[in-house]
Amino acid sequence: MVKEIVLIILLFNGELSLPSFPFEGTVHECFAYGDKLRIEHATYNEERNVWFLNDGMGTWQGFICQ
Repeated sequence: MVKEIVLIILLFNGELSLPSFPFEGTVHECFAYGDKLRIEHATYNEERNVWFLNDGMGTWQGFICQ
């Protein structure tokens, strides 16, 4: 059972941000939720092969289900 999801965000100033949010569910549900968050909050740049955050603060590197 997963208790939280941790986003991995690399800010443009070089800092790593690891915001975490409560999440109750299975690993499969957490992965689906992480994908949903990525699509909602970032845009993929195919030329650079990177997900840029829509707020312009940095790049989406992934997430961890704990």
